[in-house]
Amino acid sequence: MGRLFLRYLDGPSVYVCSNCNSHLCMNDEIISKHFHGRYGKAYLFNKAVNVSNGPLEERQLMTGLHVVCDVYCVNCKSNVGWKYKEAYATTEQYKVGKFCLEMTKLKKETM
Repeated sequence: MGRLFLRYLDGPSVYVCSNCNSHLCMNDEIISKHFHGRYGKAYLFNKAVNVSNGPLEERQLMTGLHVVCDVYCVNCKSNVGWKYKEAYATTEQYKVGKFCLEMTKLKKETM
């Protein structure tokens, strides 16, 4: 088994995994705070680091049918949200390639 190299984000406000404190995304990458996940409030982020993708699956979400994959913290393997891979509705295309992360799985660190 190899050594795990984590990427550290530098900025005034960083979201980290609530389980292991690995850096996941920056406050500047928030696209929307008006999302809802399995466990409550979720934010849509443009980019995320230190995550791995699960298998693709079609999922019926509040805004329609999407192809998504769950994303996991690479350090502790906890599920932190999902990534949009495909949206069938043209009005939902802006989500493709973006990350929806659950706020119950994150905590915010300010520097």
